[in-house]
Amino acid sequence: GLPESYLIHGGRTPNNEISSSLYLLTMDSRGCNRKLTVRCQEKELVAEVPGARYGHTMSMVQSRGKTACVLFGGRSYMPAGERTTESWNSVIDCTSQVFLFDLEFGCSSAHTLPELHDGQSFHVALSREDCVYFIGGHSLTSDSRPPRLFRLRVELLQGSPLLTCETLDTGLSISSAIVTRTGPSHKYIILGGYQSDSQKRLECSTVILDEKGIQFEPLEPPNWTPDIIH
Repeated sequence: GLPESYLIHGGRTPNNEISSSLYLLTMDSRGCNRKLTVRCQEKELVAEVPGARYGHTMSMVQSRGKTACVLFGGRSYMPAGERTTESWNSVIDCTSQVFLFDLEFGCSSAHTLPELHDGQSFHVALSREDCVYFIGGHSLTSDSRPPRLFRLRVELLQGSPLLTCETLDTGLSISSAIVTRTGPSHKYIILGGYQSDSQKRLECSTVILDEKGIQFEPLEPPNWTPDIIH
C-alpha cells in the first residue's frame, strides 16, 4: 500500500558529522504536463531508535500482510565518555542489534540475536518476503572481511514481532560492494568492493533469492579499465 520510494538513513559528511535522520523520497507526477517532482519527507522514529551511523543497510520485509524496515550494522563514533583528544574522531562498529520499524507510525524496536554477536559494516543486504540476507562486511575488531552470510527471518505477529537468525556457509568475503537488481524477479548482481584493504574484488557474482533460499553464481566481469584495476 506504500508508494514506490527510496529510503535514506544516516551517512557521514565530509565534515565528519554522522547523521541519524531518516528520509523518504517519492516521485510525484501531476498537472497537465505530468511534470515529475521528487518529494523528500523526513520521518520521525520513536521508542528504541537507532543511533547515528554510516556503512549500514536497510531492507524491507513483508509478513502476514504487513511491511516493516530492517536496519542493521554500520559504524559510528565511540561513546563520548571513552573518547580522548587523540581518539576524538575514532569510529567503532555499532552494536549487532537489529532495528525494526514501520514507516506509517515510525515505531522502532531493537532486537538482539545470539548469532549476530559481532558488529559489521559495509556489508550487502538483500531481502525477499520475510527474509533478509546479510552478506560479507568488514569488522573493525578483527580488521577482516570474513565470508559471513546470515539469514534473518522476520514474522510480523500481532503484538510483537518474532525475529530468528540462521548462519549459512556460502557467503562472500567482500565489503563496500554495489548490488543491483536485474529485473522483476529476485535476481541481483554484486559488483566491485574490497577483499582486503589493498585488494579490490574484480570478480562479479549473480545472486538469486527463491523459495529454497539464496544461490551465488559466478558472472563474467566486465573488461576493467587500468585505473579501476590499479
